[in-house]
Amino acid sequence: MHFDLPLFILTLDLFGTVVFAMAGVLAAAERRLDLFGVIVVGTVTAIGGGTLRDLILGRLPVFWVQDNLYIWITVTTSVVVFALARKIRFPHMALQVADAIGLSVFTIIGANVALNLGHPPLIAVVTGVMTGVFGGIVRDVLTAVKPMIFEKEIYATAVMAGAFVYVNLNWFLPSSWETFNTLVSMAVVLGLRLAAIRWGLHLPVFLAIEDQQNKKDKS
Repeated sequence: MHFDLPLFILTLDLFGTVVFAMAGVLAAAERRLDLFGVIVVGTVTAIGGGTLRDLILGRLPVFWVQDNLYIWITVTTSVVVFALARKIRFPHMALQVADAIGLSVFTIIGANVALNLGHPPLIAVVTGVMTGVFGGIVRDVLTAVKPMIFEKEIYATAVMAGAFVYVNLNWFLPSSWETFNTLVSMAVVLGLRLAAIRWGLHLPVFLAIEDQQNKKDKS
């Protein structure tokens, strides 16, 4: 059962499911999808990363098959947010913030699951990244927008940093510090992502020779 997770981690997992479902619904609402489309996008956003994680780690059946509460949560959240979005105009920033919160939660959940299964730190980092970003990639593909992970703003970098911090804290600190490790690591992901949104922080972007010449000509 998926409920073998520690209570604190389980609570975060359910919270992240709700938040990522909200992010999916808000993205679908921007594309004017109908209720069915909204539910589909909200659901795959919320469970996509965890599904890929469980398949790769051989943790079968995947978590939402073991505990269908996750499906009920995503569908209920999708319907409620859909109803609210028809009456309240949510700013685009709401989507970005909801995505950042879900990103921070699922990154740490993914790394935690891999470590608990006895996988080495590198696999835990990779699993954390996949759990955090995959649902958002599927959401963006379904809503026909460029995936956030491929935008120049810091996104995957924030996820990798948080997963790296979490794995190292778990390596050096005793298991009784699990809550501290989780909160600090989530803060790294969330802080970097929100800072990137607020101040437009980004990694260097590839520019072809022609692009560089055009940029010089304009200046």
